[in-house]
Amino acid sequence: MCLPSPRRLALGGLIVLGILVGRNAAAIHTNFLNAWQAHGIDSLGPGLTAGSLAGLLVALCLSQTGSLFSADSWHNIAFAAGEVKRPERSVTLAMVIGASVVIVLYVLANVAYLVTLPLEAIQHAPADRVGTSTLQAIFPGVGTSVMAAAIMISTFGTINALTLTGARVYYAMARQRLFFPFAGKLNTANVPASSLKLQGLWAALLVLPRTHDPATLRWGNLYSNLLEYVISAALIFYILTVAGVFRLRVKRPDAPRPYRTIGYPVTPALYILVASTILVALFTYRPATTWPGLLIVMLGIPIYFLIGWAGRKWSGVTVPETVDAQDAT
Repeated sequence: MCLPSPRRLALGGLIVLGILVGRNAAAIHTNFLNAWQAHGIDSLGPGLTAGSLAGLLVALCLSQTGSLFSADSWHNIAFAAGEVKRPERSVTLAMVIGASVVIVLYVLANVAYLVTLPLEAIQHAPADRVGTSTLQAIFPGVGTSVMAAAIMISTFGTINALTLTGARVYYAMARQRLFFPFAGKLNTANVPASSLKLQGLWAALLVLPRTHDPATLRWGNLYSNLLEYVISAALIFYILTVAGVFRLRVKRPDAPRPYRTIGYPVTPALYILVASTILVALFTYRPATTWPGLLIVMLGIPIYFLIGWAGRKWSGVTVPETVDAQDAT
């Protein structure tokens, strides 16, 4: 039997509490009266607000970072495709169902916020933690602690999935001579321990360093900025991956295609257009977090060529084009 993940349980609890317990007439009146009239608008940049059509488009693009991050693990199931029966059916269904569940949950979460908190409280929630403010409004005095506990429970499920899948990627890359050779070795328990250690070290380097904002004289850490670091970089590769569908149709028209692209060519073209628009908005209006994220990605380019050159020089073995099912998993 498949049980709901801790993250979904925690979010589901927040939705139920917000809609059934936290709902109040004041918030509903403030948020839904004259809902189609612009109010509470903040500036997005010099001469640009969400009150204009262009400003509204930019605001929608910038607001997608949170929702895109919440569904960013949609592709992780593909890492286990080699161990799944009928992956062309099972993997596709898992992706569609999983992404749909996440979308529904987060839409309902926003409904819970809107019926519990007035717009001003949502806009100016401390550290943009609207969920925490919602629980604080429902359970004054203990709401923050309740949300902290829910986040901790949710984190265990997320870390479990990302730890298992991330290390497999490094292992498969190393087996193809596209990554450091030590990452392609298994320990006595048939676990890519070196990849797990490397992944843990990199995670620590991203989370632990402190930052300082001269404008507010406040200290923080990179963790609060990782959302836009990750999404801006991930969108680049998602766009390239989807564009590869067009390239493969031209370069290999007769290749077997067990995975179908529904609505081709409109569906992938629409994705590229929308994702590119979001990406341009992020790089234009969130330069402090998006450009550094791109720099981190670009640092991998010389390392990639260095590893490939070293592998050919030391081993004299041609880099294999594919990895067998055992290596890939």
